[in-house]
Amino acid sequence: MRLSSICSEAWRNLTCGTAKLALMVLVTLSLGLLTGGYEVLTITGLQNQAKTRVQADADVTILLGDNIDGVTCERLTQAGGGPNYAGAIRKGPQITPLATPGMDLASFQVSAGLLSILAAGSSKPVDPTGVWVSRSLAHDFGLSVGSMLPTDYGNAHIAGIFDWPNDGRDTRLAYALVTPVATSDGNFQECWAKQWPRSPDLDALMRVAQPVGDGDDKAGATTSLNKGFDAHYNGLASYRARLTRWMPYLSLALGTLFGIWTVVRRRLEYAGALHVGEDKSSQLLTIGVETLVWLTLGTAAAIGILTALSYVLAPAGAVQVLLTALRSPLTLDMGTMLGALGTGVLIRESQLFHYFKTR
Repeated sequence: MRLSSICSEAWRNLTCGTAKLALMVLVTLSLGLLTGGYEVLTITGLQNQAKTRVQADADVTILLGDNIDGVTCERLTQAGGGPNYAGAIRKGPQITPLATPGMDLASFQVSAGLLSILAAGSSKPVDPTGVWVSRSLAHDFGLSVGSMLPTDYGNAHIAGIFDWPNDGRDTRLAYALVTPVATSDGNFQECWAKQWPRSPDLDALMRVAQPVGDGDDKAGATTSLNKGFDAHYNGLASYRARLTRWMPYLSLALGTLFGIWTVVRRRLEYAGALHVGEDKSSQLLTIGVETLVWLTLGTAAAIGILTALSYVLAPAGAVQVLLTALRSPLTLDMGTMLGALGTGVLIRESQLFHYFKTR
């Protein structure tokens, strides 16, 4: 048969209902969404876990010791594989606001790099020219950026306000004044480093900020700023171990079974066509054209929905999420086509009477 005749035959089968076009498109769409959509939900779920950790400062590591070199601590960000932000901190004096003479507030002296950790996620530039306060303290004292807080140490100019929610993180800064100081102004008690994803070499790198021979029992020890989260969490390992990594293989198997069914349900028709003189190659090409049409329609609809789903749910990297999820509907199509054509090859004219009896 000529190609035009084959395409014409396939078109008639699709439009007159023989090929069940609407049903085939719906099944293709459903399987593509189930397999690809499960992948999108799984990956975005892992992304949101990581996002929650970062927002809760669970990615901040603290090096303890009373002889921390602030200059070296801040320069950790310049090292290969170093943290995104790093800064030093030490306890300051108790400060009493003049408005509440019976109430002392804890204060901490920090390097400019630590202010970057406190302001991480904010689009506003870090201002190291004044005191920073937690949002809870600012609310209770009616403070805003640029206002003054009279204290027994003089008027404190409020240069910034940072969020410090009760989500498991160290509570020392939840209601405290934070004063920026020069990194060369004495030693510090802690070095903080914020890094995501966390490098396994970060602990060793941070110890360069701790001079050798420090007699502090805590010297060189590291801990997490937020102990409410698993310290051994590994986002990459969780991604690689996710159950949906096998989804393309499952999709290939489902597609193969689906393709087999689409031909088996019409085996009497195909055997009859061979009986009246249709050659096998023309029949296989007709099957391929019909299958390609409804696969294209169903998969295109699935891709459109998966695209919207990825951009709505993914907190970051929506394109990468989509590309990973598309492996499932595409392998589904591959399996369907192979299953349909492979089953079509097995259809024989000699089996016409058997197909008729078992229809």
